[in-house]
Amino acid sequence: MLGRAIDTVERISAAFLAVVTALVFVSVILRYIFAWGLPDANDVTENLLGIVIFWGIAIASYRDEHITVDLLWTPLSARGKRIVDVFATIFAAVCLAYFCWAMLEKVSDTRDAGVTTIDLGFPIWPYHLVAWTGILAATCLTVLKIADVVRAPAAE
Repeated sequence: MLGRAIDTVERISAAFLAVVTALVFVSVILRYIFAWGLPDANDVTENLLGIVIFWGIAIASYRDEHITVDLLWTPLSARGKRIVDVFATIFAAVCLAYFCWAMLEKVSDTRDAGVTTIDLGFPIWPYHLVAWTGILAATCLTVLKIADVVRAPAAE
């Protein structure tokens, strides 16, 4: 079940990254070959890139593929490493939960303010909502990671 959820999160992030790549490619071709630009290409690309980053945070935080500093962790005993791992994962979950709450407020504020793209007037809040779901996924996966870290055997 958890493996399927992680695969789904990866696929969502990959799909948005593919859309960003295609949009940038088409925009560049149109601009440099035909001297014509896609309306709102920059705004849409920026918002989609934010979505990709937020969904990528979900996978990186679950798989421990984020930047770590092992300077203090490496010399610790197996018990010390376990304590640090549990504390760090709980701390990350708390930080992500706060970020999730703050981002949800940003979605609401953006919707209430009626912020739109420059050229076509597309509302921005749906992009923020999809990005927020990525942070929500990151929070949920990190909470699940706490159980994995607590159950894992002590590091040698």
